[in-house]
Amino acid sequence: MSRIGKLPIEIPAGVTINVSPENLVTVKGKLGELSQQVDPEIEVAVEESQIVVKRPTDQKRHRALHGLYRSLICNMVEGVSKGYEIKLELVGVGYRAENQGQLLDLVLGYSHHTYLELPAEVKVEAVTDKRSNPTVTLKSCDKQLIGQVAAKIRSLRAPEPYKGKGIKFAGEQLRRKAGKSAGAK
Repeated sequence: MSRIGKLPIEIPAGVTINVSPENLVTVKGKLGELSQQVDPEIEVAVEESQIVVKRPTDQKRHRALHGLYRSLICNMVEGVSKGYEIKLELVGVGYRAENQGQLLDLVLGYSHHTYLELPAEVKVEAVTDKRSNPTVTLKSCDKQLIGQVAAKIRSLRAPEPYKGKGIKFAGEQLRRKAGKSAGAK
């Protein structure tokens, strides 16, 4: 059996699960509502305070889908109960970040400002303190969407290996290069 797929998912208090006959799993909680269409061959059952995902056979495809849908449903349950948060740091002289609602205004060393319109499901907060790098904090209940938005923001100016300038995830360790030696012959 799949090690991930066979684990039951605990349903926390305040979270409701609905599985339709078409295998559409809907999860509602205090932070929002998420839904996921599950393959018709995979069975999703709600038993007391747990969700159990079952597969019909041991075919390679069924084994793969078993773990996949269990992980997706677990991420939805955690998202609507606790939520997800990603912090990005802007490292570089003159790099700034501001937000007006869902519009993120970034100054990344280009000759122009970079504007990014974020989805309504993602809450954004940009903080610029003296003597520290500006940070952008993203919060959402959808793990896939928040990861996609964070990756898009990071791709606007990925960290370079010599000085480390660019947009990086908070706590991310960058591989640094030495650069040119001054007196090498």
